[in-house]
Amino acid sequence: MSVATENVWRVWQESWDRQQEWYLPDREERFRVMLDMVEATTGTAPRVLDLACGTGSITDRLLKRFPSAVSTGVDLDPALLTIARGTFDGDPRVTFVTADLKDPRWAERLPHRTYDAVLTATALHWLPSEQLRVLYGQIAGLVRPGGVFLNADHMPDPATPLVNAAESALRHARMDGAKAEGVLDWREWWQQAAADPLLAAPTAERFAIYGEHADGDTPPAEWHARTLREAGFAEARTVWSSPADAMVLALR
Repeated sequence: MSVATENVWRVWQESWDRQQEWYLPDREERFRVMLDMVEATTGTAPRVLDLACGTGSITDRLLKRFPSAVSTGVDLDPALLTIARGTFDGDPRVTFVTADLKDPRWAERLPHRTYDAVLTATALHWLPSEQLRVLYGQIAGLVRPGGVFLNADHMPDPATPLVNAAESALRHARMDGAKAEGVLDWREWWQQAAADPLLAAPTAERFAIYGEHADGDTPPAEWHARTLREAGFAEARTVWSSPADAMVLALR
């Protein structure tokens, strides 16, 4: 890959990060805690499955912090995988796999039978709860004994509607301010991707697969922890939270 092309993919990678941070201002804090827990439980050279990897945001931070780690990124989105593959082209530590997590045999596409850690962020809310329950059982079979699964996602607490509303109002007011300064939202980011000759075809394919947005669920963190224990994990609990999001760790 030429330096010029490599820079193009890095620009798209960073653009995706900025767009996501508009929705998730504490996104980097979540990643830091996620990698802290990976180090605490599996060490500094883990074999990682980056689940629903998108552009490879987790893999990017994983390898910067743990240069001896290896990562398998799995996703179905052809546009985001195009960016991911371009960003990490030539890095022998990284493999990307195209697979649909709703396919019962998706794990057969992976290059390894087990992983030290399976990591995912802001992705599994695309799945309805019953499909997510099935996926958690499959993930339990991929995590080695003593390994970990970490899911950081939208996990609002339905028992605190007034707190939830207050937090949402403040967050959206801040988002409005950032938007006025030119930050791209999700729809605008995809419009730019569709207009780029490098991404136009995979973006069209992406919308043919997903439509505008999938209709998933956002159960609370307690549901995730309980369901992961039922799936075969020895322990599961929240290890980080904000008013709207949380991160659940499950130890195999």
